[in-house]
Amino acid sequence: MSFDEFMAVGPGGLFRADVPVVITLPDSVQGLGREGIAARLRNMTVTLFTEPGDKNHPGRWHTRDIRLHEFLDDDQYLTNPDTWHRIVSNIRNSPADVNAVVGFDAEKFFGYGRTLYAANLWISHRGVFTKNHFDEFENFNIALEGRKRFIIAPPGFGEYYPRSVLRGFGDKSQVFDLDNVDRQRYPRLMPKLAQRRDLILEPGQMLYLPLGWWHQAESLDEMNINVNFWLKSKKILRRPHVLGVALYTYAHRKLTRVYSYQPTEVNR
Repeated sequence: MSFDEFMAVGPGGLFRADVPVVITLPDSVQGLGREGIAARLRNMTVTLFTEPGDKNHPGRWHTRDIRLHEFLDDDQYLTNPDTWHRIVSNIRNSPADVNAVVGFDAEKFFGYGRTLYAANLWISHRGVFTKNHFDEFENFNIALEGRKRFIIAPPGFGEYYPRSVLRGFGDKSQVFDLDNVDRQRYPRLMPKLAQRRDLILEPGQMLYLPLGWWHQAESLDEMNINVNFWLKSKKILRRPHVLGVALYTYAHRKLTRVYSYQPTEVNR
């Protein structure tokens, strides 16, 4: 979809269509890369995720807060293929930084109000893999530097063999990687798999990923920088499994004190 086509329908039009779309941003939109982000946000607190470099590893990641410059200045975070490292920070409370990083007026595009849950800055190295899962938000993901490969599949629940809801994994599938599916073990997934979408998000492109759609992502380049906007939507009421899992998982992780993804919020 061209940028003009996106502006004609707006986010609301994409929400109603409920299909993934890649939007090509105009040449006039110039977001920041590594050097610009390092100069502007050097001392920003970010959450570092660390996990084994294994697509089939069943455990959770480990997290701790560090400064952005610590991540960018230490080669161990960017070159170790046996361990995946990624950082994230929610910069929604600093609109000037959001606009500078993405290269346009994000509030004009998305309208912050009560709908914007997070504006996440992500940085990762080659090979970092996000296992197959769904989100309870409408998602716009912008590539600023590096490429990411996404595999996206339509909404559903039982067909995806969700991991144990009782352990707070209900938004994640037992099928970690949609490129490597045991068809005999997971036969109900086959009709959904036939509808999968496979794409590479390039710098200067923005992916709309609808609420409740299953997806996985893999970083393809030495440095991969993305900003994604999570927007709350009433569409979740039409997908009760998404709402139910989101509420239960949040409560479960609070009760058991298991880390639940909440990106560090930055106030500027």
